[in-house]
Amino acid sequence: MKKLLLLISLFFISFSYAQESGTNGDIDGFKLYPNPVTQGKVNIITKADAPKKVHIYDVLGTQVLETTILGSELDLTDLDAGVYLLRVFQKDNVATRKLIIK
Repeated sequence: MKKLLLLISLFFISFSYAQESGTNGDIDGFKLYPNPVTQGKVNIITKADAPKKVHIYDVLGTQVLETTILGSELDLTDLDAGVYLLRVFQKDNVATRKLIIK
């Protein structure tokens, strides 16, 4: 049990650093809202209006969703409530954020 708690705490600590904007490789103008997600849809906005490849991982690191969106809206109705890691790839940049679904 202690190992699991340590693993989870390290997971959240590492991703809290990844959420700081302005780091190298971060997508310009990246916005994610609403977070926490309550209506099953989230908006991902960037300055460049280019396709975005989205990967979502659960707290154990298992990929639960991989998709490409052309606009800004991502449907998350198939995911259960919980905490996830969202990675968005656009051109040569990547943004990583914590995503909460209620």
